[in-house]
Amino acid sequence: MSSQLPTSTSNVSATSRIAPLPDAPASDAELPRADAYFNRELSWLAFNERVLAEAANSKYPLLERLRFLSISGSNLDEFMMIRVAGLVGQAQRGIDKPAIDGRTPTQQLAAIREKLAQLSAQQQNIWRDLRTALAEADIHIADEQRVKPAAHKWLEAFFLEEILPVITPQALDPAHPFPFVHNEGMGLLFTLTRDADKEQIIEMILIPTALPRFVRVPDTNGDASGAGPGEALYISIASLIQRYAKKLFPGFTIEGDGLFRVLRDSDIEIEEEAEDLVRTFRSAIQRRRRGQVIQLELEDDFDPKGEAILLEKLGVHEAAVIKTDGMIGIDGLSEIVGEDRPDLKFDAYSPRYPERVREHDGDVFSAIRDKDIIIHHPYESFEVVVDFIRQAAADPDVVAIKQTLYRAGTQSAVINALIEAAEAGISVTAVVELKARFDEEQNLKWASKLERAGVQVIYGFTDWKTHAKVAMVVRREESGFRTYCHFGTGNYHPVTAKIYTDMSFFTADPKLGRDAAKMMNFVTGYVEPHGLELISIAPLDLRQEIYRRIDTEIANAGKGKPAAIWMKCNQITDAGMIDRLYAASDAGVKVELIVRGICSLRPGVPGLSENIRVKSIIGRFLEHSRIYAFANGHAMPSPSAALFISSADLMGRNLDRRVESLIPIRNRTVHDQILQQVLLANMLDTEQSWWLHGDGSYSRVETDGKPFNCHRYFMTNPSLSGRGGALEAGAVPKLSLRKGRAG
Repeated sequence: MSSQLPTSTSNVSATSRIAPLPDAPASDAELPRADAYFNRELSWLAFNERVLAEAANSKYPLLERLRFLSISGSNLDEFMMIRVAGLVGQAQRGIDKPAIDGRTPTQQLAAIREKLAQLSAQQQNIWRDLRTALAEADIHIADEQRVKPAAHKWLEAFFLEEILPVITPQALDPAHPFPFVHNEGMGLLFTLTRDADKEQIIEMILIPTALPRFVRVPDTNGDASGAGPGEALYISIASLIQRYAKKLFPGFTIEGDGLFRVLRDSDIEIEEEAEDLVRTFRSAIQRRRRGQVIQLELEDDFDPKGEAILLEKLGVHEAAVIKTDGMIGIDGLSEIVGEDRPDLKFDAYSPRYPERVREHDGDVFSAIRDKDIIIHHPYESFEVVVDFIRQAAADPDVVAIKQTLYRAGTQSAVINALIEAAEAGISVTAVVELKARFDEEQNLKWASKLERAGVQVIYGFTDWKTHAKVAMVVRREESGFRTYCHFGTGNYHPVTAKIYTDMSFFTADPKLGRDAAKMMNFVTGYVEPHGLELISIAPLDLRQEIYRRIDTEIANAGKGKPAAIWMKCNQITDAGMIDRLYAASDAGVKVELIVRGICSLRPGVPGLSENIRVKSIIGRFLEHSRIYAFANGHAMPSPSAALFISSADLMGRNLDRRVESLIPIRNRTVHDQILQQVLLANMLDTEQSWWLHGDGSYSRVETDGKPFNCHRYFMTNPSLSGRGGALEAGAVPKLSLRKGRAG
């Protein structure tokens, strides 16, 4: 099939009006080396600022904006618990090793806290605006004052029957040790005066994690909400406790109260010589809950006496103390996003099941034998990945299944399919990664369940995470054994597969099958693979393969041939990789990068990176696929380009400390689908895109033509799922990278 898309690299120029680079150095020689990079942590905060900007995006439905606000809060929490906690630990140990931009841990912490204060203020301002807008849309989030008499009786009964039995007031005095406040724990402090003798005491109530953040008042008889039929009233559990505190403390006068929230160091460090990895992780998960306090959130009018006790007893020394007159724990707003109001959400979307598989009567293996298949999630259903394992489990000709599992979720059909296969007598091997941050406990549960079913569970390397997404099925056929493989850019996670954009590649290519087997043996038996035919593996040779491809573009530019690099990934922070791209820019190679999150590379700097452009896409779905394309002596996008999908971002951890895969795409149809549709459509997106400037700032892409939204395009284009596989080549309309137009 022929494509109607631009085929000349001359079209790949400015797609919007970019502001001039502020104080850009004239040449690389004048640029201090540290100034060649952006700080990783500050770049991440800039990413979260873009997420937060979507909460203020009036083009989005109201509850979707609330979702983005909640996500920004969850993102910041994790950033504090992991990244900031790590820097605090370095500062406390006197480590002054500078980051890629030359900042020491102490200097980074100072810059981070200044930015955090700004982000927190932005969150609260957006929350106030959204709260008003939600009220106008008949969704009310009440404080302790906004409940009409019609709802008061229900709330009081709910408090007495559902809340009072599970909360425990504790006096803070010499006779009662200060209670432990767990990570992400919320609590209330009350300053009380006993009516009988006027003695003053302070009581703490820790809010159990089993309780929701909000309770929705039922709309009984059209008026229980105090607002009328069709309206919703939410009140936070903390506000409910404050409202009925007199029920808790009869005989006392409440002088003051305040809500607080604690974040702790949640990183897990594992000793390389750990003899029992499972036991070590179980202990580490317990320690995580008791880590050093990293952040303390307080209500702005928190009672001064209670605040003094908190600061003393929690050992808040290096922690960030944030006082707010808004909402504490912004992430909790996710509960309200679940309100049944379709008019305030994105239009419902159901992923398509791949037509190629349907044409083979649902037989996944028959479809793969016929031709390689690429699946584009979430536009096409993750169910086909589950069916790949499920059908293998029920197939008497299947002799073995091997699969990596990094994150699988709490209700995983993939896990159940592997169990079914093992119970059917198939040899099943699962590489379960215990070091998947915040999924360690869930993965331990899956590992135990898999082992009980007879699955051979392997935990991989102690000091490397197994992050590659690979599943292989060995089947006995008339011609002998055949290996069917699935290579993915995303996890085997049925929930995130509905909101993350990822690629699933199915193939029965014997070379890829042999390479996949060697990679599995490397993880399960530490047998270093020799003679790999197509796949590159981190930490062995993946970095070198990308270097080699970049160097080829540099050489082609020197010969006057077309030279271009297109990359899409989530983060780029590795200095070696950035320097290689700078060298490409200096040689005249046109480099187009789509980097969703952290980017330490400075684009558009004369003498350093003037031929590099970077943009970030933030929209309805989370961009997650990693795609790497190299012109290979031809004008982009070209059928002759060297094209790869990968599990790896361009970070030191992915290239040097994780097991990752880089998969070449050689099938012409699949190649065209990925390069000339998926990657190009991302390049051409204007509606959800942000340009990164040489000073570290981001600005929305502007266009003088019709805006183009790649998410909407893939959702609505009816010809995407066709005989060619997941995407029909040539389906994308004529788009101009130069003018930024979609037509």
